[in-house]
Amino acid sequence: MRTAGIHRPSHIALAVLGLLSLTQVRAQQAGDAAPAQLEQVVVSGQGRVQQLQSVPIAIQVMGGDQLKKLGAANLGDVASHVPGLAIDATQATQPRISLRGIGTEDFGIGTDSPVGIYVDGVYTGKTGGALLNFNDVKRIEVLKGPQGTLFGRNSAGGAISIVTNDPEFATRAKAALRLGEHGLRHAELLGNTALGQDLALRVNLVSQRGDGAWRDAGTGERAGGENAWGLRAALLWRASEDTKAQLSLEHEKLDQRARPAFGVVQSQAGTVPAFPADPAGFIDPRRAALRNDVAGDREARDFNGATLRIEHSLPWAEFSSTTAYRHFTSRNRQDNDGTANPLLYLSTTNEEANSSWQQEFRLSGKRGMADWLAGLSLYSERARQTAFVDASTSSLDTLFGNVAGLPLFQTVNALAEAAGIPGVDVLGKPWGEAMTNEGRFKAIALYGDVIWQLSPQTRLTTGARLTRDDKRFSWFNPLRSAAALDEQLALLDATQLFPAMVAAGALSQEQADLMQFALRNNALVATSGASAAALTRKKAWTDASPRLVLDHRVDRDLLLYGSLTRGYQAGGFNTLQVNSLYAPEKVTSLELGAKGNWPAAGLSYSASLFKYRYNNLQTLQLVPDAGGGIPAYQVSISDQQAHGLDLDLRWQATRALKLYGNLEWLDQTYRRGSSSAGHDLAGQPAGAPRLQATLGAELLWNAFSGQAHASLQASHVGATRCNEESVIQGLCLQTPSFRVGGARQRLDGRVGWDAADQRWGLSLLGTNLLDKQYINRLWYESAPLGSAYATLAKPRTLSVELRLAY
Repeated sequence: MRTAGIHRPSHIALAVLGLLSLTQVRAQQAGDAAPAQLEQVVVSGQGRVQQLQSVPIAIQVMGGDQLKKLGAANLGDVASHVPGLAIDATQATQPRISLRGIGTEDFGIGTDSPVGIYVDGVYTGKTGGALLNFNDVKRIEVLKGPQGTLFGRNSAGGAISIVTNDPEFATRAKAALRLGEHGLRHAELLGNTALGQDLALRVNLVSQRGDGAWRDAGTGERAGGENAWGLRAALLWRASEDTKAQLSLEHEKLDQRARPAFGVVQSQAGTVPAFPADPAGFIDPRRAALRNDVAGDREARDFNGATLRIEHSLPWAEFSSTTAYRHFTSRNRQDNDGTANPLLYLSTTNEEANSSWQQEFRLSGKRGMADWLAGLSLYSERARQTAFVDASTSSLDTLFGNVAGLPLFQTVNALAEAAGIPGVDVLGKPWGEAMTNEGRFKAIALYGDVIWQLSPQTRLTTGARLTRDDKRFSWFNPLRSAAALDEQLALLDATQLFPAMVAAGALSQEQADLMQFALRNNALVATSGASAAALTRKKAWTDASPRLVLDHRVDRDLLLYGSLTRGYQAGGFNTLQVNSLYAPEKVTSLELGAKGNWPAAGLSYSASLFKYRYNNLQTLQLVPDAGGGIPAYQVSISDQQAHGLDLDLRWQATRALKLYGNLEWLDQTYRRGSSSAGHDLAGQPAGAPRLQATLGAELLWNAFSGQAHASLQASHVGATRCNEESVIQGLCLQTPSFRVGGARQRLDGRVGWDAADQRWGLSLLGTNLLDKQYINRLWYESAPLGSAYATLAKPRTLSVELRLAY
């Protein structure tokens, strides 16, 4: 159930909006009529420090100040304000990310994501280490389209580059404390100091805690909260005028309740709901009581990282070396039936341990007409994952009854009673199955990028990356774990129950054999039976990915460009499908764009038209079992295509008022692919919304001997373009009581004041100000039990923030 605080009248949000509108009358005090000055935005997406408007790539940039104005804790909080970017951060250790419609649902270690996330140039992976909380972030660059030349093989759909702040040779200290609804407690501490003429240290601590917006109706415990803290320390050494080195250490610890699962099927303890469940009878999960019954449900992660970056100026080039090590362990145990009914009990646990090492050497320079960059990248990763599925003999009885018409364990109890065997009860016993995977992955790449100055106005960029991937992967699916049941089965074996039933004619030999097989073998994990040892498979791939860009500066304030790029993602394996192998993914993208400034009006803009073809896209899907059993996660393969438009506009209307907006229009369809039911998807939309847009405004004015500020950021995400598969996956559904996959809107705002000396400030923040409640998706793992559940987006949160600086 949602807490009472969430049901407050919307006058709170309206008051904030009204306050923002009233501030406009103060704009003259801040120099409203003064000439507007364009903000110069710097990016490093091409491996060089450049002005945003001179880079021939579709890039959206969010600075650290903008992230703070949003109250954003991680990438999941900003995705709705970056058109084309979609992030489901419901599970911090298993995020789902897509860009321009390209992404993967896979949480396994066997495949990669086509959208690469990089922190200071270091690849973060796609599972437990991908979605860390922001810690001393300078800016975020979202680069759309293939970025394989400089960022690597796992950025075929785009790249997200997170850049942190470097230490400074000055003494600074900052602190921030934010308190809000649902027990929100956010704290930041920053210290920066020079340790001498050539040493500087920067330390940042972030803590993000919240009790959650919901309460479990059965246990009374709060749900949907967060509990994480992180520490980042960076030491900068200026060894000489030509050489500097920076060592960065990171640690983050997350330990919180697992995401809540809201049941959509009416269920009473001790009774089995109708099978199959009728979506027309689904209850609205936003109005349903939350009841989860998994003991020890938890999402936890321990992350540690170290990065050493060395830069040295040679007489003819700039040299850099980046050495990075990352290690994390994670555990996510959660409810998968959305009820507290023992007859429907189903839960999963995902445990992962991952260690990776990366080494990259770069040389860059300018000579004649060439601005060149070349590099060597080495990557090594060792990962281990175990996926557990837990049920009970009572919930399996429901499964067998629904699927085969025979409640197996009730039948065994009845047979034992008929045979006069006392003390036998095979119901209510724990039953668990598991799949363990180990992966050892290595990659080596040579790459180069040259910007040729053909004329003072025209440049040609040529680039290529040669990559080799070597992967070794294993599967181990042991026999189910059911110790309490096995004790009962030993008693039945001692009394010769099944031979006696066959001799008496109560069972045929075939029936007795089938029942004994079902009692003793796996029923939940995708593979049939169980393996006595791990199965290992090796595979290597080699790829060459080129990039070609032509740009022309019409005048000082207008740049036109066209690009043809190819992206590559290594092949992989399905963690839950033994002996599976998937070929690499490849994308070809064509883009035409323009970037310009209108300095007199304080306006800057960019626009790009793009078209791509993506081959062999690997997407994890929950595939219903043909026999009606527990559905299995399997990787499906499809070819997709899309064309679209990106727009970006920033307007410094006055010194006091800044407006900005971004838009992406996308038409994405299948070229080849089949649904889980085996139907052809060619020509159907691939699910991505057709339109996404965001608008923002920031206003400054003088007040109370200091400076006040107000900002609003609104976003719109169009409805999911549904197809047969999106309905099967729970991404689209229309019922009499709710809709999944509809359009979404979000409004975030901030109103605050800072002292004239910037030593302290106070702000009121609001996220999801209009309290729009959305259903992220439906989940059908427990469909054979007659159940299903939903995950929900977070409700409105109002908070107050105090900032101190020295």
